[in-house]
Amino acid sequence: MILKIILAIVFAAIVWLAFEIIFHARKDPTSRVFKFNIIGFFIGLLSDFGDTLGIGNFGTTTPLYRVTKFMPDERYLPGTLNAIQAIPTMTESFFFLTAVPVELGTLIPMVIAAVVGAYSGSRIVVHWETALIQKVMAFALTITSLLMLANKMGWIGLIATNNSAYGLHGWPLVIGIVGNFILGVLMTAGVGLYAPCMVLVYLLGMKPIAAFPIMMLSCALLMPVASFNFIREGRVSYRGVFGFLIGGILGVYIAATFVKSLPMRVLTWLIVIVCLWTAYQLYRSSIINRKS
Repeated sequence: MILKIILAIVFAAIVWLAFEIIFHARKDPTSRVFKFNIIGFFIGLLSDFGDTLGIGNFGTTTPLYRVTKFMPDERYLPGTLNAIQAIPTMTESFFFLTAVPVELGTLIPMVIAAVVGAYSGSRIVVHWETALIQKVMAFALTITSLLMLANKMGWIGLIATNNSAYGLHGWPLVIGIVGNFILGVLMTAGVGLYAPCMVLVYLLGMKPIAAFPIMMLSCALLMPVASFNFIREGRVSYRGVFGFLIGGILGVYIAATFVKSLPMRVLTWLIVIVCLWTAYQLYRSSIINRKS
C-alpha cells in the first residue's frame, strides 16, 4: 500500500514537472518545445540508458553538453541537469521500487532527507555565477569519476563487510539519513547522487543492489523539488527539451526492459576518462571566466 502511494506521488510529480517545463519552455525562443531535436534526443537516450544501469546521468550529460555545445550558458548547468533529467529519472523509479525489497524504514527517511537537502541546496546554487558553477562542476565530475573508479577496482569492497542487509537500523540508519541529506544538497550543485549513495549504503552494510531503489527514488523526488527554485529563477535551458525527454524515457525503457547483462567494464572506464577530461576543461573555463 505504501509503495503504491509513493508511486502515485512520483507520477503526480512527473505530471506537474511536465506542465512546468512546457509552460516555461514556450517562453524560451531557443527551446522550440514541441519540435523534435535530434541532438537532444541522443543526449537523453545515452545519458539515461547509462543512468538506468547505475552509471548516473550527470557524469554523461555534462560532457555531451560541452562536446555538442548544446548548453548556451553554463550557469544553467545545475538547473538543467536537475529539471530536464527529472522526468526520465522518475520513470526509472517505477522499474526498481517494486523489484528490490528494500526495507521501508530505511527507504523513506533516506529519501525524505535527500529531498530536504535538495530544496535547501537549490536556494543557494541558483544564485551562483558561471565561474563558480564551472569550478564546482569540475570538482563534482572528479569526485564522481574517482568513486566509479574505486568501485570498479574493488577498493570499496575491501573496507565494507557483511553486505547482506536490505535495511539499516540504529546508528547506521542515522548516518545514512545524514549522508543522503548531504548528497541531496550536493545534487543541486551538479554532484550526481548515484555513485556516492551506492558507496554510502555499501559501506553501511547493505547489499549493493539495495542502493538502486534508494538512489533512484531519492533523485525521482528531489529533482522536481530542486527544479522549483531553478525554474522560478530562470536558470534552466529548455533547448531541445522535447527530443531530450523522448530520448531519455526511451533510454530508460531499453535499459530496464531489454538489457539483462551488458559488459560495462569498458564503458565505465570510458566514462571515467571523459568525466575527468570534462572536469579539467570546466576548471580551465572557470579560471578564464574569473580573470575576465
